[in-house]
Amino acid sequence: MAKTVLIVEDSELNMKLFNDLLEANGYQVIQTRDGLSALDLARKHRPDLILMDIQLPGMSGLEARKILSENPKTAGIKLIFVTASVTTKEKEIILATGSPMIEKPINTRTFAEEIRKF
Repeated sequence: MAKTVLIVEDSELNMKLFNDLLEANGYQVIQTRDGLSALDLARKHRPDLILMDIQLPGMSGLEARKILSENPKTAGIKLIFVTASVTTKEKEIILATGSPMIEKPINTRTFAEEIRKF
């Protein structure tokens, strides 16, 4: 059975790239462009993994991750932050969450393998 990945990304180009790479590697993909709907989709579909941008409309990826981790239905879902503009302070905050991070631009040759690790 295919693993399900929820992509939370507000950039249309990045969304298409992540989606295409994941589907080509046998993953089932769910997409959303904002943190608030990511909460609903995570509760509804219980994906195996969430790829979450940090800077999202309405609610940041960090805020969404905190809410997901506090809900017993979604606390066990693995989450990877995928982000471009990361300051030293943001890196420290991400590291403190315990969630791994992949920096954009992603390496299209190694992206699926990085995802497979989780």
